[in-house]
Amino acid sequence: MNTSEVAKLLGVSSSTIQRWVKQLKLPMERNERGHYFFNNEDIEVLKKIQGQIQNGAILQEIAPLQEKKPRKGIVKQAEENQDFEKLAKKVSELELRLYDKADSVASYQLLQHRREIEELQNEVKELTHHLETLQSQFNELKDPHSNESIVFDQGKQKKKTKKKNIVSVIFGF
Repeated sequence: MNTSEVAKLLGVSSSTIQRWVKQLKLPMERNERGHYFFNNEDIEVLKKIQGQIQNGAILQEIAPLQEKKPRKGIVKQAEENQDFEKLAKKVSELELRLYDKADSVASYQLLQHRREIEELQNEVKELTHHLETLQSQFNELKDPHSNESIVFDQGKQKKKTKKKNIVSVIFGF
C-alpha cells in the first residue's frame, strides 16, 4: 500500500504516517519515485505505534517495535541506462544528419560560386576581345598614313549664332 491508503486504513493523515516513519526512523521500502511502500508487517508496526499514541505515549518515547531491516528500493538502473543510451544514439544520429546537411549546403554553395566565377571569366574574355578590337580600330584612326577621312557627324552643320552685346539686348539696338 502507499502512504495515503495506509493513512485511510488507520484514520490519520498521510503527513502523520510520514512523520512517524521519519521520526521513528522506521525502515520502510520506497518505490522507484521515492514514495513509501508499506507491506503487511509495516502496517502492523504502524498500528502498534498508533495504539501506543492513543494510550498516551509521546512519539519521541516510542522505541521502534521491530528490528531494523535495511531499506529497500527498486532500482531501475538498467532501464534508465537503456533510455539514456537510446537518447544518446538519437542525438548522435541527429548530429550526423546535421553534419551531412551542412556538408551538402557547403558543396552546393561552392558549386554555385564556381559557376558564377566561370560566368565572370567568360565576360572578362568577351570584354578583353572587344577592348582589343576597339584598340585596333583606334590605332588605325590614329595612323597618319591612312587616307581615309573620318566623318563623325554627317548631318547639316549648324549655323553659329552671333552673340549680341548686353547693351543692345537691353535697349533693342
